[in-house]
Amino acid sequence: MSKPRPTRPVLARQPLPRSFKDLTPAKHFNPRTFFREMVWKAWLTPRSGQQRKPAFPKLTSGQVAVTWIGHASFLVQFTDLNVLIDPNFANWLFLLKRLKRSGFRIEHLPPIDLVLLTHAHFDHFHKPTLRRLPHPKLAIMPWGMGDLARDLGFGRIVELEWWESFSRGEWEVTLTPCKHWGARILRDHHRGYGGFVLEHQGRKVYHAGDSAYFEGFLEIGKALSPEIALLPIGAYHPESFRYVHMGPDEAVRVFKDLGAQWLVPMHYGSFRLSFEDMDEPPRLLSRFAKEQGLTNKVKILEEGVPHVF
Repeated sequence: MSKPRPTRPVLARQPLPRSFKDLTPAKHFNPRTFFREMVWKAWLTPRSGQQRKPAFPKLTSGQVAVTWIGHASFLVQFTDLNVLIDPNFANWLFLLKRLKRSGFRIEHLPPIDLVLLTHAHFDHFHKPTLRRLPHPKLAIMPWGMGDLARDLGFGRIVELEWWESFSRGEWEVTLTPCKHWGARILRDHHRGYGGFVLEHQGRKVYHAGDSAYFEGFLEIGKALSPEIALLPIGAYHPESFRYVHMGPDEAVRVFKDLGAQWLVPMHYGSFRLSFEDMDEPPRLLSRFAKEQGLTNKVKILEEGVPHVF
């Protein structure tokens, strides 16, 4: 199946917010609940996790190493290509405390050839991290985000529409649709959002970005046939959060829609962004995978430890 023509979602005009909870698409917060659950309880929780210098493997052609840094951040490595996706090494996002340290320090990164940024939200597009990257040559992101990246040290910035691809040499990146939103602040709804399929040396790695479940995953599977699916499984409770995020049950459904071979979970365990317990998403994912006979297809990675596929 050929890829659909490049497109972008049609966005309705957004009214000015009338209350604090209007600042989030699902309207799920009030100030008191937000501060108590997301800020105060996190401040009282000791930060966990150890940072260690990773032992990056020596790869042969056709092998791909995936290292989960934490949250939605990954390092994807081939023999001749180092790719960072949504890098975030922050211990704080404004008032939000990181509850589990990144798997390694930013100083441990190898030289980075390519940075993929799925959308402009602060936990995915973290400017202090991006400024400190070791000589990144190229950044690829959805439409309307380039102005945010111009002072961050990239040699070149490429913006894509949904289903549009960019290639160099033997690798290719395609921006895929998702069900989320892209505004970084109150009024910049012109900014895009999506996931990426990275293809190189006969391998295809899919990072879904932030997304709720939608039928577009079937189309992504048919058009691009990803092999390794990096799927979000956190920030789904209360139920209204599922307007823009997916839970572990939906991640299993997405995995089946895609027809992928491996499911690598992400977007959990680092920052408290919702009301489920921090350790609940991977626990439920394991249960749902077992019920579907997919236990051997799920790879729950430890932060900072490369896994070769």
